[in-house]
Amino acid sequence: MKPKFTNQLAWHQAQALMQPALIRILDNLRKLLERSSWKGTYHETQVPIPGYQLRLERNGSEKTIDIWELCYRVCFLDYQPTHTPSETQEVEIDTSLFDGNEIDWERLDEKAKAIARGVFGEE
Repeated sequence: MKPKFTNQLAWHQAQALMQPALIRILDNLRKLLERSSWKGTYHETQVPIPGYQLRLERNGSEKTIDIWELCYRVCFLDYQPTHTPSETQEVEIDTSLFDGNEIDWERLDEKAKAIARGVFGEE
């Protein structure tokens, strides 16, 4: 899914949030993976846009997690993944992740942790 921003401010806010969201998602996934029975491997993807996937395996079960989709869930309000990766979706920035013009790091951490726990069914 390619996010579509409603205005320039939303685009700038997304620019500010995406890298910290990615770092926190990856760190939380790593911590959860270390104490779970799942085996995880990361893979780069190129289509439809460059990105990353986490492939989880356990007892013959497999699931693939799109890392960008997790980051979008952190950064955007009520984000619903699409099943058509090339589709464009209008998104709304979660402005609760900002304290004025600055990122609210505690809120960002909390949201990233909750989303990562959801991947492992620990919601």
